[in-house]
Amino acid sequence: MSAGKLFRTKIFPHTMLILFAFFFLFPFVWLVFTSLKSSNEIFELPPRILPESFQWSNYKAAFETVPFGHYMLNTLVICVVCIIGQLFASPLVAYSISRIPWVGSKIIFAIVLATMILPSQVQLIPQYIIFAKLGWVNTILPLTIGAFFGAPFYIFLLRQFLLGIPKELSEAAKMDGASEFRIYSQIIMPTLKPALATVALFTFVGAYTDFMGPLIYLNDAAKWTLTLGLQGFQQDHGAQWEKLMAASTIMAIPMILLYFFGQKYYMQSGSAFTGFK
Repeated sequence: MSAGKLFRTKIFPHTMLILFAFFFLFPFVWLVFTSLKSSNEIFELPPRILPESFQWSNYKAAFETVPFGHYMLNTLVICVVCIIGQLFASPLVAYSISRIPWVGSKIIFAIVLATMILPSQVQLIPQYIIFAKLGWVNTILPLTIGAFFGAPFYIFLLRQFLLGIPKELSEAAKMDGASEFRIYSQIIMPTLKPALATVALFTFVGAYTDFMGPLIYLNDAAKWTLTLGLQGFQQDHGAQWEKLMAASTIMAIPMILLYFFGQKYYMQSGSAFTGFK
């Protein structure tokens, strides 16, 4: 391989990838190192990335000031319930639309896709009125019950994945006497693992980072999620930036770990749309 071709195919692309990776990772690196600085070091000019001494006590102080552990538990409960709901409802709807022939399936699917056009802000007032009349305000039900009816984007994603599964598998199972539910549970669902993992990942990130929903429906501080806890901490202890950065770092860690462990399934799910493995 010539030097010019080596530069074009190896050195230059990898160098650009490293530069872009550093560019996108720098805010998180700055967040972590800021959480380990003293209050005086944060506002030093010119700013320094590394602190003179690592203040690990900032993390302990943050959790002693605000019950972030309790907020984390509340957040994880909502995330788990939403994941269960989406993994239960979205595959069922996608399967019925893509694998079972019935009159009106295309129309229903078009309506499901059309709901994605509606901004979430338009739905806030009517949803709040409904949940208020049901007596669900200040509970996690408004934040979780919708997951058990599926989400348009996840239904679309799973439908596209299902269209790539040969129908001969279902037809062979029917010839052997398998019911529709058995085909769905024992043949289709195991094949959907990469797509289901992607749905679970997106659902977790959406529920974990949701701020507007908890802000509207959770009035009791004991039921707050991490996003509300961080907002409350900033309002009550806004000058203690090192503690806020420590709490923000703790909040970011689960999403980073989830990405690293789930990216394999995400890439497998994406290959269903592109045709590449």
